[in-house]
Amino acid sequence: MSSFKITGGQKLSGTIEPQGAKNEALQIISATLLTDQEVIITNLPDIQDVNNLIDLIGAMGAEVERHSRSSVKIRAANISMDYLQSQDFVQRAVKLRGSIMVLGPLVARFGMAFIPQPGGDKIGRRRLDTHFIGLQKLGAYFTEADTQGLFKVEASRGLKGCYMLLDEASVTGTANVVMAAVLAQGQSTIFNAACEPYLAQLCRMLNRMGAKIEGIGSNLLTIQGVDRLSGTEHRLLSDMIEVGSFIGLAALTGADITIRNAGIDHLGIIPDVFSRLGIKMDITNDDIHIPSHDHYEVETFMDGSIMTIADAPWPGFTPDLISIVLVVATQAKGAVLIHQKMFESRLFFVDKLIDMGAQIILCDPHRANVIGLDRKHPLRGIRMSSPDIRAGVALLIAALSADGISIIDNIDQIDRGYQYIDIRLQNLGAAIERIV
Repeated sequence: MSSFKITGGQKLSGTIEPQGAKNEALQIISATLLTDQEVIITNLPDIQDVNNLIDLIGAMGAEVERHSRSSVKIRAANISMDYLQSQDFVQRAVKLRGSIMVLGPLVARFGMAFIPQPGGDKIGRRRLDTHFIGLQKLGAYFTEADTQGLFKVEASRGLKGCYMLLDEASVTGTANVVMAAVLAQGQSTIFNAACEPYLAQLCRMLNRMGAKIEGIGSNLLTIQGVDRLSGTEHRLLSDMIEVGSFIGLAALTGADITIRNAGIDHLGIIPDVFSRLGIKMDITNDDIHIPSHDHYEVETFMDGSIMTIADAPWPGFTPDLISIVLVVATQAKGAVLIHQKMFESRLFFVDKLIDMGAQIILCDPHRANVIGLDRKHPLRGIRMSSPDIRAGVALLIAALSADGISIIDNIDQIDRGYQYIDIRLQNLGAAIERIV
């Protein structure tokens, strides 16, 4: 297992460009199973989760042609239903939480699917109820197939459109239901749908393939089912989580960084949240320039009370950046309450930051009070382990700002979401190396 060795305190500067969006990629790749025609996807991130899902689709029987590390052509004309009951399928699928999104397309197109309990980050309970209940409302039946832990899903008479109120605005849950509904008979109305830019991207791609989806970008989707879909080409958006990570990196390390092709129109309130921490940004066209910050001061509310930053479903602040905001706050002037509402284990990496010298009170699994050090006491390098993708990058950013040497173990977690992150940081002047 590899580790990162980081010598902190280096002056960083330069230009960096975000990868294609990981969360969008997993939905778009799964959607290729809805048609027997070619689908070309570009601006793919070269990361483990995306590559593993492409490999899984190929193992199912789809023709996969990699034009480059960032481009793929998939034609799912011949899918083996027998393979879905194999041990190889189980082993591949359990390593990847995104594997759950093949469920809707397979049931819609073939009337049957198998799926094990998928893997992914250990950040608390991540229920699959939204996926299952949504598909059940469309007419699918679930049974536990065998001792391998496989769920069997059947819709022998086909799926039928209906009205449904999703129990939560789950992005992957909404994506699964939408992909199933586009091939269902009749009209489906989905209320409390997730409305993240990546879900809107999926809906627009499906419409280009022949689907009939209305209300794109809102939490109320109306879908008229069609008999079949054709192929298309699709380019992924820039990854908003990388953009937020690079803003946080620049602020905490005092770097002068320009983020090229940041996808400004799709960032929502992300820049505004970092501005509340006192971070200045210059936005020109589609680029974000973060000048070097000697200090940055947390705003207070109008009545003078402590600033609170909380995650929420889109268009609220994405939970994937809560870890980044928290680590940036450790060197701000002022205090901030970080409220992680959606996952109860995502703040459990703060003990490492405390060991590095940060002043943080973990109030409970969902709330942490961060008292900024205002750069008067730099963090210190330690050895630590990456618990999940986002916390891992937050710890990496902390290490880059710290005095001394830090070792981060279990960096496979980071590699799952950030492509060539060590090389890209080296290009900014970071002293980081990958060790075995």
